[in-house]
Amino acid sequence: MTEFEMIAKTFQGLEEILAKELIDLGANGVAIGNRMVSFKGDKALMYKANFHLRTAIRILKPFLHFKADSADEVYDICRKVDWEKYMSLSDSFAVDSVVYSEDFRHSKFVAYRVKDAIADYFRDKYGKRPNVSVSNPDLTFHIHISHDDCSLSLDSSGESLHKRGYRQEAMEAPLNEVLAAGMILMSGWDGKSDFVDPMCGSGTIPIEAALIAKNMAPGLFRSHFAFEKWKDFDRDLFEEIYNDDSQEREFEFTIKGYDKDPKAILTAKRNAKAAGLLDTIQFEQRDFKDFEPVKERTVIITNPPYGERLVEENLLGLYEMIGERLKHALIGGEAWIISYHYECFDKIGLKPSAKIPLFNGALPCELRKYEIFDGRYNDFRGGDRSLKKDDLPTRRSSTLRHKARLAEKQEARKDEKPFRKSSEERKPFHKSSEERKPFHKSEAGKPFRKSEGGKPFHKSEGGKPFHKSEAGKPFHKSEGKKPFRKTENKPFRNNKK
Repeated sequence: MTEFEMIAKTFQGLEEILAKELIDLGANGVAIGNRMVSFKGDKALMYKANFHLRTAIRILKPFLHFKADSADEVYDICRKVDWEKYMSLSDSFAVDSVVYSEDFRHSKFVAYRVKDAIADYFRDKYGKRPNVSVSNPDLTFHIHISHDDCSLSLDSSGESLHKRGYRQEAMEAPLNEVLAAGMILMSGWDGKSDFVDPMCGSGTIPIEAALIAKNMAPGLFRSHFAFEKWKDFDRDLFEEIYNDDSQEREFEFTIKGYDKDPKAILTAKRNAKAAGLLDTIQFEQRDFKDFEPVKERTVIITNPPYGERLVEENLLGLYEMIGERLKHALIGGEAWIISYHYECFDKIGLKPSAKIPLFNGALPCELRKYEIFDGRYNDFRGGDRSLKKDDLPTRRSSTLRHKARLAEKQEARKDEKPFRKSSEERKPFHKSSEERKPFHKSEAGKPFRKSEGGKPFHKSEGGKPFHKSEAGKPFHKSEGKKPFRKTENKPFRNNKK
């Protein structure tokens, strides 16, 4: 089959994991961008990408690249596209837009112009136009503009791929399925040890862990994908991909999910049952403070409350308790914790071996790894179980939140005048002893405060004191107040003897 260009969209911080998934899936020309990974493949790979990728939220198929400086120019170019290659008059459609350009100030207006171009194309040819549907379109087109570079794409996914289809209910502030899967893949957990989420909520992390452990495709529970309504949809090919379970495997260890809220445990069980994984995951109502010591090597991945959407009365006390339990009950294991507040991480009281910046929704967070050992840290590093930094995800030099702070400071300083010039431009503050003259005197040796005519420097040409305004009022006075220092109609200072 013929290969073509595709783009997999994801969340910021998951690009490297998504790229590895695509390479393992057989993609060619994989290139990492900002919240996206571009790649090449055939129709079968497009179906597999939607069906198998755990950290992608959307798969786009670009079909037109062009340059434009205005929305009207975008309309003129899109009007010439042969839209019947992609849709018919009976298909409903929608247009999304992403714009990074000073020439296009309104991204929605660009989307409107593309819609107009599609509608006018069919109206000119058939006297009718296809319907626009916002909620459930048959096809969705994406227009992406960066400066004057424009690209049109077809959305092959439809609903975001994080909507797996197994979530029947959700507790407040549920974790996104794509982020949960990304955290597990970043940890390197491969299903060859026990796994625990002691604060599981709706059960998203344990369910995603079970899917990874058994190598089950996350798209198994989806009712449909957008490409199924395309004109060139190959049903036999997709059914072959859908029904291929040859890569699934048995799981010999345990996955547990705890939560102190009984309602959360009931919700997690319903979701696991919908995914066919209720026999694989053990859910139990239990507070983290009652977490018992583990006997075998165990990996913990959890998403505690941040105090943003979920209110925890003693948030710092909660994280202090988490650190205490990890130290005494997880010896020989490792814990991965995502949070928003540095103060919370500080209360854990353990030294992380990895810090990975991620976004949970709009919140810039960090995923931190803690390796729990018995004895001294130096002994642990020198033993057989020393930390292997090469196996860890790449640690960035500064977190996203730190970069945001620096950007804010730089923006605030733009309008400020520097107190002194930069090191490259400034001259020595004092001249050498041979060239230096008294600071308070002019070249003629007279006091610096006097002008060349010998008059006091603080007086104007008319002889009036410089500190008075044109109306005759003292310049340094405020209304209704006395002068800060009385001059008694004499120069403020006079060096004449």
